[in-house]
Amino acid sequence: MIVNTHSHIYDEAFDSDREQVFQRALEAGVTMLLLPNTDTRSIGPMMDFYEKHPDNVRVMMGLHPEEVKEDYKENLKIIENHIEGTPLVGIGEIGLDFYWDDTFKNQQLEVLAEQLHWAKDLGLPVSLHTRNAFKEMFKILEHEQDGRLAGVMHCFNGTADEAHAALTLGFHLGLGGVITYKNCGVKDFLADIPTDRIVLETDDPYLPPVPYRGQRNEPAYIVKTAEKVAEIYGLTTEEICKITSNNAMSLFKLQEIPRQARNDK
Repeated sequence: MIVNTHSHIYDEAFDSDREQVFQRALEAGVTMLLLPNTDTRSIGPMMDFYEKHPDNVRVMMGLHPEEVKEDYKENLKIIENHIEGTPLVGIGEIGLDFYWDDTFKNQQLEVLAEQLHWAKDLGLPVSLHTRNAFKEMFKILEHEQDGRLAGVMHCFNGTADEAHAALTLGFHLGLGGVITYKNCGVKDFLADIPTDRIVLETDDPYLPPVPYRGQRNEPAYIVKTAEKVAEIYGLTTEEICKITSNNAMSLFKLQEIPRQARNDK
């Protein structure tokens, strides 16, 4: 069994063959997909896919930093309203992104802080998107960490110092297709990261691993990431899949039936 901790299989990029993509994932051994939404528009498609495949899919809820615009308060409220009654395993995809534009930098910080509060109040882990913003991210996490925050530094591509800072704050590193790229510096120090602090993900349809670069990424391709991570640690692919899946099961409490779903039964 492989747990893919970050998939956007509900994205319109899969509208023409979503079920076939899902079947390929199952055939590759990916038996659990964690789906974070990104904005108010993605909630419906995400929940539709979850309802079709409740045994193999779990969902998160959050406002992506790139979606923080003038109407952020309204959108944040809509997402917050969807949290009640939804069987969530995490808050995400949330975070900070100053890569293209920092016009809404202060608003992103405000939105992140509020969603971190949601996570702490609900006892849920977070899926953190961080791009060109590690300094600001660590500052806010240090301020908010009171022993209740946990989660994944999604698509981690930082330095060794940033990796150890994330671990010190209680977070796991999310490893995706980027780890297979020649210019990925994480390969140089990954072996120094305890294996109990890593999880696997795809971020499909984005960031496909080698040899699929330039193509649409999909959940089944996580196997290529697992192979590279196994090579770095000197373990078998099966061992890495088992270790990272157990880590994900523990972090996201996947062995438990979400309370809302249990009550519905």
